[in-house]
Amino acid sequence: MPHQKMLAKTSRIVALCSVANFINAADRVIMPIAIVPMTDEFKWSLHWQGWILSAFAFGYFTSQVIGACAASRFGGKAVLLFAVFLWSVSTSVTPLLATSVPALIFCRVLLGLGEGLGLPTIFHIFAHNVPMEERSRAFGYLVAAGSVGQTVASVLCPYLSWQTGFYLFGTLGIVWVLIWILFYNDGATSTQDEIPLFVPKVTNPNVRWTEFVCHWPLWALYIAHFAMNWSNYIIMQWLPTYLARNLGANKESISLTAVPYIVNSLVGIFAGHFADTLVGQQRWTVLSVRRLMTSIGLLGPGVFLLAFCTVDNLLAAVVFVSISMGLCACNSAGHLSNHADIAPNHAGITFAISNTLATIPGILCGPLTAELVTTSHGRWFPVFVLAAGVNFTGAVIYYSQSSAAQVL
Repeated sequence: MPHQKMLAKTSRIVALCSVANFINAADRVIMPIAIVPMTDEFKWSLHWQGWILSAFAFGYFTSQVIGACAASRFGGKAVLLFAVFLWSVSTSVTPLLATSVPALIFCRVLLGLGEGLGLPTIFHIFAHNVPMEERSRAFGYLVAAGSVGQTVASVLCPYLSWQTGFYLFGTLGIVWVLIWILFYNDGATSTQDEIPLFVPKVTNPNVRWTEFVCHWPLWALYIAHFAMNWSNYIIMQWLPTYLARNLGANKESISLTAVPYIVNSLVGIFAGHFADTLVGQQRWTVLSVRRLMTSIGLLGPGVFLLAFCTVDNLLAAVVFVSISMGLCACNSAGHLSNHADIAPNHAGITFAISNTLATIPGILCGPLTAELVTTSHGRWFPVFVLAAGVNFTGAVIYYSQSSAAQVL
């Protein structure tokens, strides 16, 4: 009976956190879709579009480590509640500030600050509440929920006025805050006998900050995450613009940007269960599974991004970018799950450092993509060649330097 209660609590935590990530991810893709009609209305240049799209990443970059440390100090409930509230309010007020580019950029930075607090806090919660043999699927559901959020926003927003998308998903986040207050209890911690199931014992829970940058297995995570996000940010920020301006997609066709996220969510769930099966039946070591999933999740997208940018047919382009995003979902059972393996009591902080470094592509890919396309006289090929090269490099480094043994 106590075991059933633990499973019920774990399922509730995974479900609530997954819904938070659903909203988190949906809020990110509203602007890349809305910026097409907003640019037509406000006459922004390609460079201004790049800065507006990248403003989110500036806020996201600065709040990762803060979120992890705050979760450790104040508990996951309070920090995640504040994070969702901040990003939901920022989303809701975006249409009110759209006439002023500086105000809009500031609002996007606040959105990034709120969302940057979210995932490190969720990683902290998972590391302390989800047992080892269920982590791959928990992270699979978490990542899949994010993909579903991107899917729903990508399907709905092209058919709504651009203002309505911001109002709709901002309100949804505020509703989630009320549900979180009612159904998640930080004080309902495991008893002493249950702790080894969730939090592996460590010889020294107090780790110096230098330890987080002195181990190659940790750098393998950081670099793999950086590589994954480079291509992800390009797709998230620029796919609607690319399809509209280069392949002639109309308002209805822009909703095809939902397809890559649908494939991503389905593959993410399958990959999580498949990875846990390999580990649970002891066919593979944990390290072998993490390396396999990360290799698929980085090499595959690199190859299909190259194929994507060589076609001038809308349907073929959507198919290739969907396969790329689907294979990328394998990373959830690879390096993203690896944090809880090698730093179980510090997974929130290691993920925060990893995600901070992996937000650099989000800062760069707005203005850098605009610059590459402009200097290439409208050609996008250099953008996707660079993304594929980063993916291939990340895969090689992760495979050669990763570990599943506890290093902190």
